[in-house]
Amino acid sequence: MNGVLILVLFASVLSLSYAVFNFFSVKKMDEGTEQMSEIASAIRVGANAFIHYEYRILCIVVIIVAILLSLAVSWQCGVAFIIGAGMSASAGFIGMKIATYSNVRVSNKARTTKSLGDTLKVAFQGGSVMGLCVGGFALLGVFLVYLIFGIGLGQLQDLSEHTNWLGVTFIPFTMTFSGYALGCSIIAMFNRVGGGIYTKAADMGADLVGKTEANIPEDDPRNPATIADNVGDNVGDVAGLGSDLLESYVGAISSAVLLGFHLYATSAATTGEISVEMLQKLYLYPLAFAGCGLIACILGIAFLLFKKVSDHPHRELNTATWMSAGITLVAGFVVTYLLFKGENLAGLNFKLGFISPFIGAAVGIVAGILMGMIAEYYTSADYDPTKKVANASLEGTALTITQGMSLGMRSCMLPCIVLGLGIIIAYTVSGFYGVAMSALGMLSFVTATVSVDTYGPISDNAGGIAEMAGLDPQVREITDELDSVGNTTAAIGKGFAIGSGALAALALMISYIFSYNDPNTDLVLNVINPMTLAGVIIGGALPFIFSGILIEAVAKAARKMVDEVRRQFREIPGILAGTAKPDYKTCIEISSKGAIGEMKVPALLAVIVPVLCGFVFGPEFVGGILIGSTICAIMLAIFTGNAGGAWDNAKKYIETGAIEGHSKGSEAHKAAVVGDTVGDPLKDTVGPCLDIFIKIMANISLVTVSIFSQYNLWSWISSLLK
Repeated sequence: MNGVLILVLFASVLSLSYAVFNFFSVKKMDEGTEQMSEIASAIRVGANAFIHYEYRILCIVVIIVAILLSLAVSWQCGVAFIIGAGMSASAGFIGMKIATYSNVRVSNKARTTKSLGDTLKVAFQGGSVMGLCVGGFALLGVFLVYLIFGIGLGQLQDLSEHTNWLGVTFIPFTMTFSGYALGCSIIAMFNRVGGGIYTKAADMGADLVGKTEANIPEDDPRNPATIADNVGDNVGDVAGLGSDLLESYVGAISSAVLLGFHLYATSAATTGEISVEMLQKLYLYPLAFAGCGLIACILGIAFLLFKKVSDHPHRELNTATWMSAGITLVAGFVVTYLLFKGENLAGLNFKLGFISPFIGAAVGIVAGILMGMIAEYYTSADYDPTKKVANASLEGTALTITQGMSLGMRSCMLPCIVLGLGIIIAYTVSGFYGVAMSALGMLSFVTATVSVDTYGPISDNAGGIAEMAGLDPQVREITDELDSVGNTTAAIGKGFAIGSGALAALALMISYIFSYNDPNTDLVLNVINPMTLAGVIIGGALPFIFSGILIEAVAKAARKMVDEVRRQFREIPGILAGTAKPDYKTCIEISSKGAIGEMKVPALLAVIVPVLCGFVFGPEFVGGILIGSTICAIMLAIFTGNAGGAWDNAKKYIETGAIEGHSKGSEAHKAAVVGDTVGDPLKDTVGPCLDIFIKIMANISLVTVSIFSQYNLWSWISSLLK
């Protein structure tokens, strides 16, 4: 055990140390001209104001939930919840801070060198801070939970079920670890929802008035919403993204650890084939695999940053990602060999011997890569689907939207086939534990994928600063090329997030069923049972009402932004003439208030619904809700992410002049802008939030099932009717 924990501590400290190095390496670079510094400062102030206000609200939520968990479950679960929330919040905050420092330095690097490769390196170095913090803080929190509660308080040796003052029974360590995962989930939900509403309200407001009505370029300094738009990239696409994937990462580790304990408990109650020593290997293996993956990502990131970078950004970023994945596979095999070779694997359903859990993880890695490639095919302007959307813009707005919707719906099939086959193969080879490891495998190199993802919004911001500061057009060409690659990498990242979210939610769902089932019985959730079937139907509707609330929230805030931009253009005529400065501050306040005011209902929906339904209808109903919501959320997330990404890149494709006679300012371009605007809340608010939605529902259900399986209204009514 000590060796694995030392590996985890070493990987997390190394990752965070490298993040600190990259943070200050970027920060000490020159910001450029005085005007560039002034614009960057305005973006930084706006982002800081929003994140500080949001975190004040989150502190209250975290304290209330921690107290409830401490009272209803155990104080250890409450403290672990706070640790998880702290780790997730720290990663999001630091990632947002470096993004606001990196953007202007990327612009200046492009201005001074005119080199695409050198500029790429600065953007990626800034993005790597977010990635390294995600992996580092996630594993640091895991290490603390194992050290404090597992070893310090002896929970890893105490495998008996405990009963608290409410009469609720649970295995101490599994409940504590679930509390840690839930803490990460809460922060991720609020960061993703709040940031998503903020960024898309500003983006839509800026586009609808600036581009289509005033006919001014994107990020034109005359547009009052342009600073708010750039702030949104940092709070939504960076802080939200980091907390989101940290939560996915921890959820995947948690599900594998919990399944190890549940397999042991079932074996102890029946055949007794799984020994305590094997249990130790089952709950240490996910940590060892994740630690190896983090070290592999550090090597992949360092390789790109220390080598001479070419002018082919897509190839360079892919090299860092696939190098990280390749090293993870090799190191993962070594760890598997050391832990399981020659061991008695009876009762584990490892069909191919010691290599079985590794194959489960490898299946996840391959499935993640395939889902990313499918997302790239449907959203990149290099391929036919997005080109068809661009060409549809020649025929008007309605056909642009129709073609994009068709693309999004058709794009659901292939990823679901990949997921389905991955689940079948992983389960066949290594049982439920293999399914959990496939989720972890898909996220084992999350540090590299987050670094590449974060590079995108940093490049986008850099382009905005270049436009507002009136820099040489060649600077904007460099940042636009980086941003275009960033859109594709973001689509790939969303594919990974959706796939890993689905697998992690499935693994957590299996742990949920284990938690309320009698260990002496088969693991079954009967979908034909009317109570379960009703839960499936209602659960299937939840992602749609959640998405509808989010879209309406964005629309409300965007409407206020549109009104404000129109008011300024109307009342301050000198803005468009360039003789008067717009009021950026008011637009930032509109986005901030809109995001904070509208994020509470959708974020709390994921927490309250499963708990309330559990106390009313019981565990079978909640199990049905988890099944229905997970299946529908997968489809909806793929549809919204790919449709929105295709609309965005179709617009950019037209802007490059690829369609002869139609470029910026043409009717086709205006139609594409409207399509992009329709897709904005889909790809950057709804899609990214849905995978968190299903995982937080699974996590909160897993933590509270021990309570509502004993105390629910339906059981009481049923006993009266007998």
